[in-house]
Amino acid sequence: MKAAIVGYGKMGREIEKILLERGHEVGLVIDADNASQLDAAHLKGIDVALEFTTPATAYCNIRTLIECGVPVVSGTTGWTDRLKELETLCRERGSAMFYASNYCLGVNLMFRMNRQLAALMARVGRDYGVTVSEVHHTQKKDAPSGTAITLAEQIIGELPAKSGWVNYAPGIDHATHRISSPEEAAEGEVVITSSREGAVPGIHTVVYESEDDRLELRHSIKNRRTLAMGAVVAAEFLVGKTGVYTMDDLLK
Repeated sequence: MKAAIVGYGKMGREIEKILLERGHEVGLVIDADNASQLDAAHLKGIDVALEFTTPATAYCNIRTLIECGVPVVSGTTGWTDRLKELETLCRERGSAMFYASNYCLGVNLMFRMNRQLAALMARVGRDYGVTVSEVHHTQKKDAPSGTAITLAEQIIGELPAKSGWVNYAPGIDHATHRISSPEEAAEGEVVITSSREGAVPGIHTVVYESEDDRLELRHSIKNRRTLAMGAVVAAEFLVGKTGVYTMDDLLK
């Protein structure tokens, strides 16, 4: 397949390596210095685009790709309050879109286990409190991470006592739904704690704790390659399709 890479940071470069290793062609690379080239003329002949940019630019990038009829795989987080708009546009235009907050296979298995665990807790774990934490590298441009939000929203979907989430993110000025201490959270809110340390690719932990014991569901990413590989596999899956897809569709 002939791919476009939209966003040529560390993730974009890793995606490029894997595309070439798997025998694909990189027909277009878009970054901040040539963003104006993300148009129908430059996208001609492109089979799929992989979009990993910033929360501020993702919506417009993906919209342009959909309007140009180019299937798009995106993993940019921090903007998904507008995701439904693009899913609707994609269906209306007969295009194709694949979105995941995290392309690591292990994380997506964690998502499945997280839902199942929350459902069990809804039945038998009324004495347990639940929290979510995430640790990432200092260059990450959104907080909490999209993966942490997904975990929290899954928990909220299964636990009747939970209706929303808030973010405790000491030292992170750009955090959303921010509280200054965990004690500020209302009883029905899941607290997501965000930390930024060195070059950590990503650690996510769900904790259920009672007065008597503590249960943890935890995943650590060792490197960006696992994320890039998942994105490329998603692109291979998406080529030739129409509609909106997620990692659940790929894992099936």
